[in-house]
Amino acid sequence: MNLDLTEDQQLLQTSVREFAEGSVRPRAAVIDQSGEFPRDLFRAAGELGLAGVAVPVEYGGSGMDTVAYAIAIEEISRTCANMGVILSVNNSLVCDPIEKFGNEEQKKRFLTPLARGEKLGCFALTEPDAGSDAGNQKTRAILEGDVYRITGQKVFITCGQAADLCLLFAMTNPEKKTRGISAFVVDASTPGFDRSRHQVKLGVNASGTVEIFLTDVCVPAADRLGEEGDGFKIAMSTLDGGRIGIAAQAVGIATEAFEAAVAYSKARKAFGRPISDFQALRFYIADMATDLDAARLLTRKAAAAKDTARRNGGRFSMEAATAKLFAAEMAQRVTTKALQIHGGYGYTKEYPVERNFRDARITEIYEGTSEIHRLIIAREIFRDSGLQIG
Repeated sequence: MNLDLTEDQQLLQTSVREFAEGSVRPRAAVIDQSGEFPRDLFRAAGELGLAGVAVPVEYGGSGMDTVAYAIAIEEISRTCANMGVILSVNNSLVCDPIEKFGNEEQKKRFLTPLARGEKLGCFALTEPDAGSDAGNQKTRAILEGDVYRITGQKVFITCGQAADLCLLFAMTNPEKKTRGISAFVVDASTPGFDRSRHQVKLGVNASGTVEIFLTDVCVPAADRLGEEGDGFKIAMSTLDGGRIGIAAQAVGIATEAFEAAVAYSKARKAFGRPISDFQALRFYIADMATDLDAARLLTRKAAAAKDTARRNGGRFSMEAATAKLFAAEMAQRVTTKALQIHGGYGYTKEYPVERNFRDARITEIYEGTSEIHRLIIAREIFRDSGLQIG
């Protein structure tokens, strides 16, 4: 595997970093505290091609690869985890499945405005009784002529507060269980599609997380994604890609905390010298740097595996689960150490590590908990006893 970035990837990294530092960072602390959904920043990111990084140019995207996408999410998340997950959802959880499973008419009608950042999407799978057990869907879609009538409830829907379109999963045939779940692209302005106020959370507080209530929502059969009963397959395939985005988000959050810790340790003095001179702190920094490097490499390896799967077919579940698991737990370790290095100041809102610490926690939970990822990794190992790691 070639670890060097291509010229296009390097140019993207530079342009995203400039946008993140110039436009996103100055707003990060404010939107975290206010919970304000940064729709204007999303539109600005869309103008730079960041709403559909890997979407083909003919559908409004940047036409780049998944490695480029991971780089973009890392750079944005380094300044603001809220913007990182908003862009990750739109790219991975909405654009990607529409491109992969949608017909030509659906791609032109839905994918193009999403990839351009003209519209924002959300992904509605989780329900009160269907979290890690995603197949336990209670939301019901009943076909009446050429329209599905959908009733149910979705919870913890990131971007749901401001989304224009919703990739929604509902049970069309309960007797078939997971094979009875179907996927729909739903216009959020449809009568009966209602949202709660955004949920105040420990971290990523401006990501527009809401509950969605569906009461006799009428969706044209033409807006079903794939065939009836394909929903669970679409959801699981989509989450594999989404986990790469969350891994990149975790790397970005941890990078910010690491850089802040290094800078603070050089400036802060104790017993007449910088605390960076003390061996105990240097061990912390060494561990943080090693963790970060490993997580970044695993994330880009998973991104490259997805690109290979797009070209040649095949799966990348193992690589995605490994990257997400390690990067999420790494972010917890690194942000905890960064806060400790800052001492009492790290516990205040005057320094970024307090926000990094809070934001990192969710990466171990959404798009599959760490426990679910361990199950996936073990399943893949025992699926093929000859599996080669590395």
